[in-house]
Amino acid sequence: MSKKAVKAEPAVDVAVGQRIRELRRSRKLSLETIAARTDLSIGFLSQIERGLSSPSLRVLATIADVLGVGIAGLFGAKDAAGSGSEAIVTREPQRAELNLWRTGISKQLLSPSGSEGRLNLFLVHMEPAGSTGDELYTHDGEEAGLVLEGEMKLTVDAESWTLKTGDSFRFASRRPHRFSNPSSKAKAVVLWVNCVSAV
Repeated sequence: MSKKAVKAEPAVDVAVGQRIRELRRSRKLSLETIAARTDLSIGFLSQIERGLSSPSLRVLATIADVLGVGIAGLFGAKDAAGSGSEAIVTREPQRAELNLWRTGISKQLLSPSGSEGRLNLFLVHMEPAGSTGDELYTHDGEEAGLVLEGEMKLTVDAESWTLKTGDSFRFASRRPHRFSNPSSKAKAVVLWVNCVSAV
């Protein structure tokens, strides 16, 4: 099982990197331009695109903003052969997933992937002690959520809350924020909504 996990991790990084490169090229943006707009080095961005580095949620949110997409835009579409219902319905096996394996956080996209919609629904899984990191981060839009299982520590600006199962939240994504699972033993699951502002 551990061999499978080790093999899957770089594949996740490669898939995210390829999607970022596709979006950057489709917008005719150079690595230099992205670096200047994100304050990330060209070398680091190149490593992300080649799947050699695992970016944090903060870094992905920053890149997504510059590319003019929400985090959902970095998922890439899971194979769903062309009927019109895919734009409305997402079956459980069709959920795209972004596994930030180094941070203990994974996000399943519950809304149809590959769509240009501004409203996206996620199921966020946080392993024990999983965290977006110590740094607060910002991105475009607004978010809200409901803790379905376990606990979540949410920090927005200088204030922090511990949310338990059944607690919910809402805030503008431009406010500096971070989140984590404060438990060292139990997993946390959060139903999370992101709404990206119109460009």
